[in-house]
Amino acid sequence: MTHFITRDNISLYVKIWGQGRPVILIHGWPLSADSWDEVAMSLADAGYQTIAYDRRGFGRSDQPWDGYDYDTLTEDLADVMKNCGASDATLVGFSMGGGEVVRYMANHAGLNVRSIALVSSIVPYMLQTKDNPHGVPKATFDEMSKAITSERAAFFSSFFKDFFGTGMVSSSVSNELLEWTRSVGMQASLKATVDCASAFATTDFRLDLQSIQVPTLIIHGTADKTVPIDATARAAASAIPKSILLEYEGAPHGLFATHRERLVKDLLAFLKR
Repeated sequence: MTHFITRDNISLYVKIWGQGRPVILIHGWPLSADSWDEVAMSLADAGYQTIAYDRRGFGRSDQPWDGYDYDTLTEDLADVMKNCGASDATLVGFSMGGGEVVRYMANHAGLNVRSIALVSSIVPYMLQTKDNPHGVPKATFDEMSKAITSERAAFFSSFFKDFFGTGMVSSSVSNELLEWTRSVGMQASLKATVDCASAFATTDFRLDLQSIQVPTLIIHGTADKTVPIDATARAAASAIPKSILLEYEGAPHGLFATHRERLVKDLLAFLKR
């Protein structure tokens, strides 16, 4: 575990586990690299080097006032890869992290990337518009931002129940996990939390998908209430040539916990191709 300094002097907390071909794990909103721990251990045990970092504003990384747009966040990813000497890498983005993955492929022409995986990802476009009818209405995001600003802890208590599909028999998680994820979310700065929510809600990645020429795995739950599958995974799979879409029937958003064994198995099968 270490800290790397970005090109604009921001300190990012990074975990590097294991030896082998690098797999870079990018966490979702509003969590930290710790949300990948169990998956990262399994991949490291299987012979891969896992690299996971806290996004700026979250976890143990610096909390600057600005820099929460996807172009800046993607340069942070590029800085992590450079500092780690990562090449022939697989990028794995969960939820919000899918945005950094595809923006990196567009802005850096896929430099040093062998393959990518998008897990419960917000790509290609979350916002409902005339040409994106399956997206989420702007009013929903406005209400979410207001609730976060008003009482973030209360909002997260409700948010993570949908996130993990609490009440769904096949996807239940413990109360302790719900409390842990809420506490991790509270570690982030309020500014980063609100700005990143705006970024993943309004950034259009549809043109970025045209730059993807590497093997791509897309994994998404059909019962995801946080990131609807029609506006994201299914649309991304249609736009990325020769991509593989695995739909987890009845699964919620937080697949890294609710469907961890299946997720690890599918990621390892993809990595070994």
